[in-house]
Amino acid sequence: MKADLLIHGGTVIDPSTGISGAFDVAVSGGKITGVFKPGTAVVEAGQTLDASGSYVSPGFIDIHTHIYEGVPAMGVAPDRVGIDQGVTTVVDAGSSGAANFDDFVRRSIEPSKSRVYAWLNISAPGLVEGRSELADLTKLDPKEVLAVIERNRDAIIGIKARMSGSVVKTSGIRPLQIAKDTAREAGLPVMVHIGNAPPQLGDVLDLLEAGDVVTHAFHGKAGGILSPDGGLIPQAVRALERGVLFDVGHGSSSFSFDTMKKAKELGIDPYSISTDLYLENLERGPVYSLALTMTKLLAMGYSLEQVVAWSTVAPAKAIQRENEIGTLREGAEADITVFRLVQEPVSLTDSEGTTVRYDQQLLPQYTLRAGAIHHVQHK
Repeated sequence: MKADLLIHGGTVIDPSTGISGAFDVAVSGGKITGVFKPGTAVVEAGQTLDASGSYVSPGFIDIHTHIYEGVPAMGVAPDRVGIDQGVTTVVDAGSSGAANFDDFVRRSIEPSKSRVYAWLNISAPGLVEGRSELADLTKLDPKEVLAVIERNRDAIIGIKARMSGSVVKTSGIRPLQIAKDTAREAGLPVMVHIGNAPPQLGDVLDLLEAGDVVTHAFHGKAGGILSPDGGLIPQAVRALERGVLFDVGHGSSSFSFDTMKKAKELGIDPYSISTDLYLENLERGPVYSLALTMTKLLAMGYSLEQVVAWSTVAPAKAIQRENEIGTLREGAEADITVFRLVQEPVSLTDSEGTTVRYDQQLLPQYTLRAGAIHHVQHK
């Protein structure tokens, strides 16, 4: 067979297909054209990539970032947290709304090498005018949101609502009710940011349906998913039973090793791993990258296969793109991450300032976006 590119010598991990082990990957025309045991196919390749000593997986996907540079002192260029860090797909989580989504397309989607999608903020300005975007209900216009979605079905994968006290002020649960009604009409999920009450987390969770995403699910603040007795609050139990998805959404103040450890002991795993990367926590931490966030989950005792699944096929399903990305199936987009597990001590810090030591670090080597190879430079 002929191929534009052959990735050989690596260990493939593809949770979407269950393939794990020594395999070669062929790419042509920006698509996956074959995954096969070394020596079982004769391939004439225009280009080869030696992945010896490395793992080859579907391209990493980060479903919670802030990559709209129209947001002052917050938005970061998509490629800085995308292909430059081994991440093939980045999803903006509500930085833009109906009033400025066209500008988001111009600034963030069109010039980027990374694949870029968006959760559209239910508030028209998004985060451009500040961080209390749901305090003024007159800025929530479902008709305009639906119109923007219809014009941008290829880019908008859902609606974002940030449900914490500093955001909603006196609006209570009403912004989420509006977001849910609008998303239901559009046939899309919502991503809900949770943090400090009000509203109460139980009231937020009770509004969510199968496929909706709760980001910052494992924060260490009061009023989270854990009850005072150490179990899950009843509303969280019911939400998980309905198919609501609990996403990491690390962020500057929204991931706790202690909460994650207690959830793990209860048998509650994250559905997906995301970062909430923006300018501050990209440059000064504690987040830095999706790869480092994945390393933190490895340090919590999760397997490499689980962590890769939560960064590939799971987020692809959450944004309803699992037939295109997050997989090495034949015919899928050739979005691929080649990475190593480097055996060296590393200090890992959560959003509470707690630090744990670990003996290895996940480091991407190459990002392949639609078959084009980008070398990852580590600073």
